[in-house]
Amino acid sequence: MDINDVYKYFDTKETGLSSEQAAGLLKKFGPNTIQRNKKQSQVKAFLKNFTSLMAILLWISGFIAIFAQMVELGIAIWAVNLINGIFSYWQEHQAQKATNSLLKMLPTYAQVLRDGKPKQINSEDLVPGDVFIIQAGNSISADARIIKSTSLQVDESALTGESVLVSKQAEYSHGVGRFSEANLVFAGTVAGSGTATAVAVATAMHSEFGKIAKLTQNQKHQASPLKIELNHLTRQLSVIAILIGAIFFVSAIFFVHYPMAKSFIFALGMIVAFIPEGLLPTVTLSLAQGVTRMAKKHALVKDLNSVETLGETTVICSDKTGTLTQNQMTINHLWLASHEYTVTGQGYVNNGHIQLDSKDVDLSDQPDLEMLLRVAALNNDTKVEQPKVAGDNPKIIGTPTEAALVILAEKAGINLESESKKFPRIGALPFDSDRKRMSTFHDVDGKTTICVKGSLDGILPISDTILDNGKLRPLTEADKEQINEADKKYAAQGLRSLAIAYRDASADDSLPDDTKDWTIENAEQHLTFVGLTIMEDPPRPEIFEAVRKCHEASIRIIMVTGDSSLTAKSIAVKIGVASDKARVITGDELAEMHIADLKEALKGEVIFARVAPEQKYRIVSTLQSIGEIVASTGDGVNDAPALKKADIGVAMGVTGTDVAKDAANMILTDDNFASIVAAIEEGRTVYSNLQKFLLYILNSNMPEAAPSILFLFSRGLIPLPLTVMQILTVDLGTDMLPALGLGAEKSEPGIMKQPPRLRTAHLLNRGIILKAFAWYGLVASIISTVGYFFVNHQHGWPNVALAASGSIYQEATTMTLAAIVFCQIAAALNCRTKNSSIFSIGIFSNRRIWGGIIFEVLLLALLIYVPFLQGLFNTAAIGWQDWILLVCIPIPLVLIEEIRKYFMRKKVRV
Repeated sequence: MDINDVYKYFDTKETGLSSEQAAGLLKKFGPNTIQRNKKQSQVKAFLKNFTSLMAILLWISGFIAIFAQMVELGIAIWAVNLINGIFSYWQEHQAQKATNSLLKMLPTYAQVLRDGKPKQINSEDLVPGDVFIIQAGNSISADARIIKSTSLQVDESALTGESVLVSKQAEYSHGVGRFSEANLVFAGTVAGSGTATAVAVATAMHSEFGKIAKLTQNQKHQASPLKIELNHLTRQLSVIAILIGAIFFVSAIFFVHYPMAKSFIFALGMIVAFIPEGLLPTVTLSLAQGVTRMAKKHALVKDLNSVETLGETTVICSDKTGTLTQNQMTINHLWLASHEYTVTGQGYVNNGHIQLDSKDVDLSDQPDLEMLLRVAALNNDTKVEQPKVAGDNPKIIGTPTEAALVILAEKAGINLESESKKFPRIGALPFDSDRKRMSTFHDVDGKTTICVKGSLDGILPISDTILDNGKLRPLTEADKEQINEADKKYAAQGLRSLAIAYRDASADDSLPDDTKDWTIENAEQHLTFVGLTIMEDPPRPEIFEAVRKCHEASIRIIMVTGDSSLTAKSIAVKIGVASDKARVITGDELAEMHIADLKEALKGEVIFARVAPEQKYRIVSTLQSIGEIVASTGDGVNDAPALKKADIGVAMGVTGTDVAKDAANMILTDDNFASIVAAIEEGRTVYSNLQKFLLYILNSNMPEAAPSILFLFSRGLIPLPLTVMQILTVDLGTDMLPALGLGAEKSEPGIMKQPPRLRTAHLLNRGIILKAFAWYGLVASIISTVGYFFVNHQHGWPNVALAASGSIYQEATTMTLAAIVFCQIAAALNCRTKNSSIFSIGIFSNRRIWGGIIFEVLLLALLIYVPFLQGLFNTAAIGWQDWILLVCIPIPLVLIEEIRKYFMRKKVRV
C-alpha cells in the first residue's frame, strides 16, 4: 500500500493526528496494551487447594472419624487438611508475586507528532494513525508503516526468535519468512540502530504481537501429570482402605461376634487408619522445597505441580539463541590474503588475543591486519558498556555485529575513542538491505579514506584490488575464488562472515571534491578488499555438560529455531544436541508435511529451522500426541502458544517478553539451558522422594493392621494389641515429621542416569507395595507383636491369660506402639535411598529426618508418661528394660537393609 493510501485510510498525514482525532481513536480502539490472561480470583485460588480428590478424601475421613465417635481424631484430620491447603496457597501466591515482578509490559513512552509538534505520550495512548519517531534503543509500541528512515535496523527476535538485526526502510521489499516486509515495523520489537518516522497501523491486541498473545490466552491449561497421578493414587488408597474396612467389618461380626453397630464403628476406624493423612502435606512440602532449591539454581516455578512434571520430561524443545548459545556475537577467525588468524576469548568483553600459529601477533609486523582492524573500528556506530556490577552482562548500544568488531579491536590494543579522534568521520553512506554494506568517510592524515564493511556478495563485486602483505595488487579471478572458498568453509561450520574493504579517495580524481556529493554510485567502487571477519554466537560453556546429562537421562533435545538450517545444524552438532546425520526440517517443509510424516520424523534425530510461531505449537502438540512429556523453551511472543501447550513451558527471565513469561510454567532467571537440566533433576528427586514417603507411610500400616488381625482371627482371645487412637498417633503424630524429612532428601546418586518414568508408571507400584507390606511392614509387625507378648510375659503369660484391660493391658499396647515407632525410625533411614548405601550419602546428612526422629521419640515419651495423655491414648509407663529393647530395634533393621541394598547394587552391575 502506498504511504498516501495509508494516510487516507487512517485519516492522518505526515505531521500526525490532531489531539481531537487521537482522543476519538483512543475511544474507538482502546488503550494500546496487551491483555493478560484472565486471572483467577484469589478466593478460587484459595479454595482449589481444598477440593482436590485427596483433600476431599480427608474431609470425608474426618467426618467418618467423628461419626465413629472419635471427635478429636476427626478434628485433627480436618486441621491437617486445612493447614496443608493454606500452605499450598501461600507457596503458589509467593511464586506468582515473584513472576509478576519479572513481567515487563510494552514500553512506557512514545514520541509522536500531535498537532504537527513532537510530543511524548504514554505508549498506552498510541492509536492507529499516530505518526511517531523511532530512535536507536527504542522499543516499538505498535505495528507501523515506515514513512522515512536512516540506517534503521530492528531486533525482531521477540517475534521471530532470530537475534540478527533486520534492516528496515520506507520502500517495500519482501525478505525470507514472516515479518520480513522491509517497510513495516512491529510492536514488541526494538530499534537496534538508525532512526525512522512511522505511522501506526495496528495497536494492542490487533498488532501481530497481540494476535499471538491472543492465541496463548485461548488455550486451557491441562492437568499436570502429578495431579493426574495423585488422583489415581487417591482412588487406589480409597479402594484399599474401604476393602480393608469391609474385611474387618465382616470379620468382627462372624469371627469375634461383635454387635453390628460396634463392628461398623471398628471398621470405620480401620478405614481412617489406612488413609495416609500425611500424604498431602508431604507432597506440598516436597514440591515447595523443590521450588526453593530450583530458585537457587535460577529456575522460578510458578505452579507447584510443575516441579514433578519436569522430572518426567522426555523431550526438550529448545531455542538456540541465548538459551543454548550466549547471545553474544564473537569473532573467532580472520581471513586475509596473507594469513588466517584465530581470535581467542568469547563474549562482549576483552578477554582474548589475535593469534597467528598459536602465538599473539604484533600489529607492527602485520600491516594487512592493522588495516582490517582500523576499518572495523572506524566504520562502527556501536558502544559496549561494561557492567558496573560483577556478574551482569555488558550493555550493547547498537548492533551485535558491530559490538563484536569493537571487542576485536580492543583485543588488538586499539582504543576506539582515540582512533575516532585521530581519524574523524566526515561523512557516511548508511547501511541498507539492498546493497548490504555501510561506508564511512574519514580524514586520515589530511587524506580521505572510505571504510566499508558488509556482506561478501555486497563488497567483492565492487572491489578491484586486494591488500596482500602491505601492498596493493589487482584482484584476480583466482583471488575471488579463494575468498569464496574460504567463506563457504566457514559457512559450513555455521559461522557468519563480514567483509572489510577500503578506498584511498585522495588519490582518485573520479570523485567530486566535496564529500557531500559522494554517493553510493561514485564512492562505493574501486575498493581494496582487505579480508573477512568470521563470527558466531558461541555456545554457553556449561551447555556441553548439560547436554551430556540429558543424553544420560534419556532426554531428547530438539532445536527449534528461527535461524538458518546451516547455522542450526552446525551449532546442534557442535554442542552434541544432534549428530551430523540429523535431519533438518525448515518451516516451509514443515508447512507441507503430513501429520504422519511429522510423527515419524520426530521419532528420530531432527532439527527445525526458520519456523513460525504456529509451527512451534504444532511440533509440541505432535510430540505430545506420540506420548512424549514435552518441555519447551522460549523468550518471544512467538513462543507463547507453544509454551502454554507444552507440559512444561520454560520462559527466559532476562530476555523474555511478558507474554512468554505469562504463558510459561517456569521462568529461567539466567536464560540458561543448564538451569533446565538442574530443574529436571530436582523434578526427578521430588518424584523419588514421594515414592520414599509412600513406602515409609504404608509400611507402618502393616504393623498397625497386624494387632487387629490377631484380635479377629483369635476370635477375641488376643485382646487388641493396639487401639484405634494409638494407630492414629502413628499416622498423624510420630510418622509425620520423618515423612516430611524424606520429602527434603537430596538427589540420589545416578538419578540423572535413569530414563524418565513411563507415563503409565504410578507412584504406588508393585515394588513399593511388596517392600512396604512384605518386607518392612512384615518385619515391623513381627517385632511389635513380640513387644506386646514380651510385656505380657513379664507379667506371667502364658501361665495367666493375656490382659484385656487394666494397667498391664495398657503397658502391653504401649509397648506395641513404641515398637512400631522404633521400627519406623529404621524405616525412615532405610527409605532415604533405593539401592545406595545410607553411609555413602551420610547417615546424618538429612537433618530434617533426624529432627523428626527426635520429635517422635519425645512425643512417644509424652504419651507414655503424661497422665492426661495416658488416659486419652490408653498408654502406661514402661520400664528402663523396655527402653533398652526399643533402642536396639533400629540397628539390626538398618544393617539387614544395607546387606540387601549391597546385593541389589551388585545385581545391577552384573
